[in-house]
Amino acid sequence: MGHSASRHNNGAGAEPPLPSRFARFRTRLRLRHRHSARDSDRDRDGAAADSGSRPAVAVAADEFAGIARIRIVKADMRLKDKFFACLSLGERTYRTETSDNTHRPVWNSEKKVVVETNGPHIARISVFETNRFSKNTLVGYCEVDLFDLLTKQDLDKEHIEDLALLDPSSSTNTMGTISISCHIEDPVETEQSFARRVLAIVDYNEDGKLSLSEFSDLMKAFGNGLAVNKIEELFRQADTNGDDIVDMDELAALLADQQEKEPIISNCPVCGESLGKYDNINDMIHMTLCFDEGTGNQIMTGGFLTDKQASYGWMFKLSEWANFSSYDVGLRSGSTASHILVFDRRTKRLVEEAIDGKIVLSMRALYQSKVGLTLIDTGVKDILKNLSEKQGKKMNSPESAKDIPKFLELFMGQINMDETKDPIESFKTFNDFFVRQLKPSARPIAYNDQNSIATCAADCRLMAFSSVDESTRFWVKGRKFSIEGLLGADVHCNELNNGSLVIFRLAPQDYHRFHVPVSGTVEKFVEIPGCLYTVNPIAVNSKYCNVFTENKRVVSIISTSEFGKVAFVAIGATMVGSITFLKEKGDYVHKGDEFGYFSFGGSTVICVFEKDAIQFDADLLANSERSLETLVQVGTTLGISKRKKELQVPELQK
Repeated sequence: MGHSASRHNNGAGAEPPLPSRFARFRTRLRLRHRHSARDSDRDRDGAAADSGSRPAVAVAADEFAGIARIRIVKADMRLKDKFFACLSLGERTYRTETSDNTHRPVWNSEKKVVVETNGPHIARISVFETNRFSKNTLVGYCEVDLFDLLTKQDLDKEHIEDLALLDPSSSTNTMGTISISCHIEDPVETEQSFARRVLAIVDYNEDGKLSLSEFSDLMKAFGNGLAVNKIEELFRQADTNGDDIVDMDELAALLADQQEKEPIISNCPVCGESLGKYDNINDMIHMTLCFDEGTGNQIMTGGFLTDKQASYGWMFKLSEWANFSSYDVGLRSGSTASHILVFDRRTKRLVEEAIDGKIVLSMRALYQSKVGLTLIDTGVKDILKNLSEKQGKKMNSPESAKDIPKFLELFMGQINMDETKDPIESFKTFNDFFVRQLKPSARPIAYNDQNSIATCAADCRLMAFSSVDESTRFWVKGRKFSIEGLLGADVHCNELNNGSLVIFRLAPQDYHRFHVPVSGTVEKFVEIPGCLYTVNPIAVNSKYCNVFTENKRVVSIISTSEFGKVAFVAIGATMVGSITFLKEKGDYVHKGDEFGYFSFGGSTVICVFEKDAIQFDADLLANSERSLETLVQVGTTLGISKRKKELQVPELQK
C-alpha cells in the first residue's frame, strides 16, 4: 500500500515524492463526484444512465480508494419493538446485535469495508423487527451513496448523518430515522495498525520493537520461503536508521513495500486464505481487515450475502445446518436450490428474489428429479396449460382487482408505484395492473441516437452469452437446447447459427412490457405452440426438461444495419395468459420502442444475435460466467455492434 513522504529521505536533486495514496484518493473522489454531477445533468436532459461497470472482485492499484469505517449509531423508530440493522455493500452484508431499546434502538456498531473508485459504493441499510423463531420483518430501509456522503465532510474525520428510513410498502412514507457515520482511514494509518498487530505477536518484551531474533520468529511464523531465506537481508532493509531494531513504522513500510514488489506472506495469518490471487494491494487490504478489531465499538457480524439472509431466524439456520437448503451465488442445479440471488446492476449489490418457500419446494420436486419428469410426461404438461388458461381468465375478471393490494404487499419494496403511469385505482382487473405502463421518464434509453448500441429489452434478470456452448455450460441445462430448437424450422437461418444470445427473465413483480433492443425492420412473426413450464432458474437449470425449446413462444426477426438479423423470442410460462405484440410485420422499430407485453405470470425474452455481431457489456458477461443473473432495467446498455466500430462510444469500451 502507499506510504507517506516522510518514510523516504530525498537527497538534493531528487524528484519530489509522489502524493500519498490517501491524498490521491481525495483528488479522485472529488473528480468522480463532479463526473457524477455531470452524468445526473445529462440524465435529466433525456440522455441515458451509464450501464455500470464490471463488478470488481479485486482492487486494482490505480483504482484503490481506501478502507471506510461505517458506523450504525442509532435509530428513532415510529414502532416500538426490538430491532437490529443490516449494512449491505456489494456482495457482503453485515448485521448489528439486537437493541434492547424498543423505541430508540442504539447499536453503535461498526464495520470496515473496502471502498474503491469503480466498485460498489451504494450501501443499503435495513432495519428489522425481531422474531426469533422464523424470519424477521423488514420495517425500514435507506440507500446511501458513500461517495456522496464522504464528499460532504473531511474524509478522515467522523461525521454523523441522519437518514430517513423508508417504508418498504411505500417509498413515500417514512418509518423513522437512522444515524450513521462514515470516514476513510488514511492508508498509512491502516498499514501501521496492521504492523502493530503483527509486531505484538512476537514482541516478547513488549517494547514495541523487534530485535533480529524476534523478527526472525515473525518471518518463520508468517512468512513464505522467500522470507525465511532472506531473514537477515529483510531485517537490514527494514532497519532504515541502522539501530539494530525494527520499530512499528519500519515494519509497516517493509511489509507494504515487499507485499507490493515481492510478497513475503503467502497466506493470511488469520483466516489462512491464499494471497496473491489478484494483486498485492489486495493482500494488504485483506490482512488488514482480517486483523482489525475496530475502535472499541461493537463490530457487526459478517458472513451474509444479503440482508434477507441476515434476517432469517433459527429455523432457517437449522435447515442450512441440516443441508436441506443452501444460500450461495451461482448455479444450483440440485435439491439445494432454495434461494435465488441476483446482482443488482444499479447498486452493485446482491439481492434475494422474493419467492414463496412452498413454491420453491414444489418446483424442485417437479423439475429437479426423475419422478418429477415422469409426472410431466404423464399429464402435468396439460395440467399446467389448463391451470394457466383458467388463471388468465380469472385475472381478467373485475373480481381480480381485489388481489392487487395483496400482490403489492407480497412484493413489498420491489414495485415502485411512483413510476406507474396510471393511479392504482384506475386498474379494473388484475391484468390491467399487471401490464401497467410506466411514465416516459421512468426508463430513459441509453444513447438513444446511436443505433450501434443495443439496450436491455425488459426489466428483468439477465444472462448474456457469446455462444450456445457458453449458455449450456453456465446456465441452460436442458439436454436438447439449441438455436434451431429455440427458433423453430420456419425461422431458423444460417446467420444465427452459433450466435450470441441474451436471456431476459421477468419475475411476477417486474414491469411486464418488453421493448425493442435494436433499431430495424420487423421481418416476420411466427407463433410456436408448446408447453407452459415455469421459467424459474430451478427449471432452466434442470437437465430433465427443456424449458426454452418446449414452451409456447412467438419468434420475430428484426433486420438491422448494425447487427444483421436479430431474433426476438417471447416465451410464455406457467400462469402466463397470453403474449401480445404491438407491432406488425414490416414496421420499422427504434430501440426502446414498446414491442409488446406478457399477461399475468413470470415469462422470458431471448434475443439471438448473429455470430460476432455484438460485444455484450463486460459486467453482464462477467456475472453470467459466474452463473449469476444481473438485475437490469429497460433501456440500460446491453452491448455494442462489432460492425460499426466508428460509432462506438468511449464510455462503453470496457
